[in-house]
Amino acid sequence: MYKGLKSMKFTKHAAILKLKGKNIHNFNCIGLGHRLYHGLPEKDFQFLQRSIVPTDHFQDSLPRLPIPELEKTCERYINAIKPFIDEERFKKTVAIVNKFKCEEGKGLQEELKAFNSGNKHTSYISGPWFDMYLKSRSPLVLNFNPFLSFKDDPNPKYNTQLIRSTNLILSSLRFFKSLKANILEPEVFHLNPEKSDTPFFRKTMRLIPRSFSWHGAYLFKAFPLDMSQFSNLFNSTRIPQHGKDEIKLFPDARHIVVLRNGYFYIFDAIDGDGNILPPAHIYNHINYILSDPRPPNPHSISLLTTENRDTWADARQHLEKIGNAEQLKLVDSAIFALALDDEVLGSGLEDVVKSSHHMLHGPVHNRWFDKSFTLIVTADGKSALNFEHAWGDGVAVLRYFNEIFSDSNKHHFVGPKTIPGIVDASHRVKRLDFILDDAIKSSIQKAKETLKQSTDKLQLNIAMTQKLNREAIKGFKLSPDSVLQLAFQMAFYKLYNKFVATYESCSTSAFKHGRTETVRPLTMATKQYVEESHKRNRASNSELREILKQCTKVHNQLTKEAAMGQGFDRHLFALRNFAEQKGSKIPDLYQDPVYAEANHYVLSTSTLYGPAFSLGGFAPVIPDGFGLGYGFLDDVTGCLISSYSPLRDGAGFAEALTKSYDEIYDVLANS
Repeated sequence: MYKGLKSMKFTKHAAILKLKGKNIHNFNCIGLGHRLYHGLPEKDFQFLQRSIVPTDHFQDSLPRLPIPELEKTCERYINAIKPFIDEERFKKTVAIVNKFKCEEGKGLQEELKAFNSGNKHTSYISGPWFDMYLKSRSPLVLNFNPFLSFKDDPNPKYNTQLIRSTNLILSSLRFFKSLKANILEPEVFHLNPEKSDTPFFRKTMRLIPRSFSWHGAYLFKAFPLDMSQFSNLFNSTRIPQHGKDEIKLFPDARHIVVLRNGYFYIFDAIDGDGNILPPAHIYNHINYILSDPRPPNPHSISLLTTENRDTWADARQHLEKIGNAEQLKLVDSAIFALALDDEVLGSGLEDVVKSSHHMLHGPVHNRWFDKSFTLIVTADGKSALNFEHAWGDGVAVLRYFNEIFSDSNKHHFVGPKTIPGIVDASHRVKRLDFILDDAIKSSIQKAKETLKQSTDKLQLNIAMTQKLNREAIKGFKLSPDSVLQLAFQMAFYKLYNKFVATYESCSTSAFKHGRTETVRPLTMATKQYVEESHKRNRASNSELREILKQCTKVHNQLTKEAAMGQGFDRHLFALRNFAEQKGSKIPDLYQDPVYAEANHYVLSTSTLYGPAFSLGGFAPVIPDGFGLGYGFLDDVTGCLISSYSPLRDGAGFAEALTKSYDEIYDVLANS
């Protein structure tokens, strides 16, 4: 199967490359929970999509993630460290890598291949990568959970907390039911949409047996993506356990959990017949919760989800022991979590940083960071997702994110003229009461203090440019992503006069059970440009532009390799994992200080953009690092910069990045 991928021409490689950036009428409920919604039949209201090609149709025939050649992996690793390692250390590391390639690595490679051959249902990285997340004892908040903020509804009157949250719930349930019924449109990247994103393609695909369906799509220049992670989107949570957490599914649950002021409320969103509750009923339920006058809970157990995972596991066991097992199960099993926050975030540029803090680590008494995702809606209708990362990556989250934004804005199931349904919400909404003793109250207080120490140090800053927007960069015939990555290197060099290990995430979802691969954006080409641009008598603009072209060329090649499963980071990770499982001596390559430095990501970067996206980000992955969440919004390029004080200067980096944007633009515009 992989041979087919290897034989693709570069234009087909470009399809996989672009995965990194991937990306009936208006009505309100007018009745009392009856089965018409401005003329829309109930059967159409129940599902967001009714794909004639089953959701999982391509899953069995997806190509398997390839194991790179050991020699290529070693070569790519050496190329990646060269820009930031001095010559003497570089020579020593080359010798260590050559020894690994000819000795220990050779045996580990054969074992990895043998394991892969015996497990054709998955990828060689899937198990170890799940373990990497689930075995980590670090708190989820700030270390793993990112956030994605929605744009506002274009119609301001639908941006109230009650209306927005109800519409997002209903669209989420329509997505959930379509996925569960296997009629959600399969995730496919269309290289030539005019040819493949058509009724004829879909009619043809449904006739092709599942075992050959990927090959059929390939003939249309369409590339189905792995959808195995979608099963963890709903009715899913991460359970803290000693040593290694567990991702647990509850497929039969029909309720959602709503958090407000640190209290938990549940109600069935799907009835006994499997139908979504009428919009007016859900509207009533949310209104009932928003009307609860209780002040913020002084002892919300939500804070415990911010703790070290072993600490949380201990606290959870104690909670269950004193009588909270059923309450915890109701939180865990909910279709998803909704957080209704009382804060008003505002819409101005000056409010962006406040909003980012809120969505990233927020009012912690009103979060449950273990859920697969939490849908957040503030008092002024600002909305976002905060999601747990172990279960999946961007493909599943972004699909859900974009679909519910589009669906809720298009249909407006409830609005300012909605007539509430005649239903007694007090009998349908249940508040969960937790039994707390002094030990748990003490644990909650300790968790609050521990997290505050981290969040007080967290700096978030914004850098924006209109000049260097996506279309402008493409107009200069350069890769937008490569140019922004170059700007990051320039900004860091301006502040610290050196180069450091840099991480950029790339999806490998073109393969069965693919996860992510690392692109190493710091290259000899970017180093050359940065150093040259800082010389007193620097090269001319035209000469710098030629180096810029080389930066794009090298970056595109690295991205292509990563997306095609030909990076080196996951391969080295898997080989080390095999050595550890055997209990044998860890090869010298992994004990070399250079390897540690190469994986000490001072710059951790990720890009997201799409029709629903307004903002997103994450905390630094190391204490002395920067987290750079960047994206292209209409005619603006934005970057949310996270850092910890006093180890890094986030405001200084934002200023340096803005200057770097301007300098690159001036070179391109004047050459």
